[in-house]
Amino acid sequence: MFYRVIGLMSGTSLDGLDIAYCEFDKQNDRWTFEIKEAETVRYDDKMRDKIRSMETASADELSEFSVELGHYFGRMTRKFIEKKNLTVDFVSSHGQTIFHRPDKHYTTQIGDISAICAEVKTTCVGDFRSMDVALGGQGAPLVPIGDRLLFSEYDCCLNLGGFSNISYEKNGNRTAYDICACNMVLNHLAEEKGLAYDKNGQIAASGQKDKALLNALNSLPFYKSRKAKSLGKEWVVANIFPILEQSGLNTEDKICTYTHHIAEQILVHLKGRTLVTGGGSYNRFLTDMLRKSQKSSIEIPDKIIIDYKEALIFAFLGVLRMRNQANCLSSVTGAKQDSCCGLVVQWI
Repeated sequence: MFYRVIGLMSGTSLDGLDIAYCEFDKQNDRWTFEIKEAETVRYDDKMRDKIRSMETASADELSEFSVELGHYFGRMTRKFIEKKNLTVDFVSSHGQTIFHRPDKHYTTQIGDISAICAEVKTTCVGDFRSMDVALGGQGAPLVPIGDRLLFSEYDCCLNLGGFSNISYEKNGNRTAYDICACNMVLNHLAEEKGLAYDKNGQIAASGQKDKALLNALNSLPFYKSRKAKSLGKEWVVANIFPILEQSGLNTEDKICTYTHHIAEQILVHLKGRTLVTGGGSYNRFLTDMLRKSQKSSIEIPDKIIIDYKEALIFAFLGVLRMRNQANCLSSVTGAKQDSCCGLVVQWI
């Protein structure tokens, strides 16, 4: 079976909307894929601030903006399709996470899927997390099914995005979890210097590691938990930001120390041949520390995989949903069972 799918991804770092046109083929029980076209529509400050403001918006404001954002996603996708002259079977969207509280049995991704469908005028799939949460799971991470079926040649798949997370096979099951907050914190700190992010880890390299701050970060109870691990911005705001603010350090030293914290937490979990993707793979200060591991070999793929792996896998989640196959693994999320997640909006 051959599928032509556009995957949409908008992450916690709020860089923009990733749009990836992907082709998938299954022959002899093996999936192959190619990202044929991709681009990122960068958010301007107004859009970024509007998305952030939804965390404290009224229910009416949140509902209204979810539809507005869905039409925006749809318009950007339609322009992409027209510019690239593409034929698409369907569009598969992650949405924009505003709240993620599986402990309270809910998760909220905005960017209304019906609004996207109305703009692109083709079938759309979205809302991939809610079913797993309803089944008692964390609703995350969702990428590991793609790691298993599309990147099986690697022992581990490490993503350095808003959060760092990892997936690998263990006793015949896929296991995966968030390790720590990553670019969400580094970008937040970089904004203190009027920058969107720490390019190549240059700010971190200019600072000094502070042992007291590093010990405080490494001592957070989350890192000792053996339960299913899924992090959200709420946890970062409640646990990470106060420690950084109370440190009294300058921005360079905070970024340097926090980058060491990321590396130390990740190195505990690495083993074997490891695929590293996500925006953090461009942070040479961080990746150089990871390369020092004696337990693993770090492999950074082509730029298009680094930048669009999540959009690729959300396109693939849509493929599995349209095939009525499991696309969310209980071994990863802690749900009662595997599930076929995602709502389908069919275009006539």
